[in-house]
Amino acid sequence: MIRVALADDQSLVRAGFAMILDAEDDMTVVGHADDGEAALGLAGSARPDVMLMDIRMPGLDGLAASRRICGDPALAGVRIIVLTTFELDEYVFEALRSGVSGFLVKHTEPVDLVRAVREVAAGEALLSPSVTRRLIAEFTAKPGRPTLVPATMNLLTDREREVVGLAALGMSNEEIAAELVVSPATARTHVSRAMVKLHARDRAQLVVFAYQSGLVSTS
Repeated sequence: MIRVALADDQSLVRAGFAMILDAEDDMTVVGHADDGEAALGLAGSARPDVMLMDIRMPGLDGLAASRRICGDPALAGVRIIVLTTFELDEYVFEALRSGVSGFLVKHTEPVDLVRAVREVAAGEALLSPSVTRRLIAEFTAKPGRPTLVPATMNLLTDREREVVGLAALGMSNEEIAAELVVSPATARTHVSRAMVKLHARDRAQLVVFAYQSGLVSTS
């Protein structure tokens, strides 16, 4: 059972998402929060597998709350999906650095919401590949950006670098397997080894490293 928490200052948004997610046999909504401070408390008390986090909330905003949750070793099992009104939201660039696991626009279709929660809970894929690629490309192109590339990038094998590059294009493990003509299990192993070597929190961070290092072009 995937445990989901909702953090959004709009009660109708929370109610709508809760109705969609609770209708799934493998999901349960374990709590609601209407601001960042409440989201922090909820993350600590409920320990959800996935938290849907709105960026713009009163008081402590979702960005600051995400940064504190992702930076707390005790909450390492809590994966955050940032909710944004617009596909290109400048605050999402900061969310990337905070360690969030993905992004979702609020007007997403119910089927995409459910799929996103499952994928992030499993750590298998980056959600909304087209949106995420644009966000990451824009983020990495910003002047004066911080260096996010770990020194261990040069420890990747040629095949691991190839796999990371394909993951950065939004491909799932199954799609990577088909592209490289290997089994999905083999593709999954390569992705996992790359994440371990790079100390990547999740696939989203792996993709950031790929763009920052020049492994994938932002053009």
